[in-house]
Amino acid sequence: MLSPHEFATLLLVVQEAPNQIDMEREELNALLERQLVQLENLASGRQQWRLTATGDSTVKAFKRYS
Repeated sequence: MLSPHEFATLLLVVQEAPNQIDMEREELNALLERQLVQLENLASGRQQWRLTATGDSTVKAFKRYS
């Protein structure tokens, strides 16, 4: 299970540098299960992680309280 800090950090990475995330990173499954991220199919045929509306709201809440 991820700590709150790990959740926040991973969400911020998805938001700010989605092309730098290891697609096989196991921790992303926890975010996916909670519908905070999803896989986006790019025109190039590749996939990239991106925040859902819920994930974006979560990041905004973290930023307000930090």
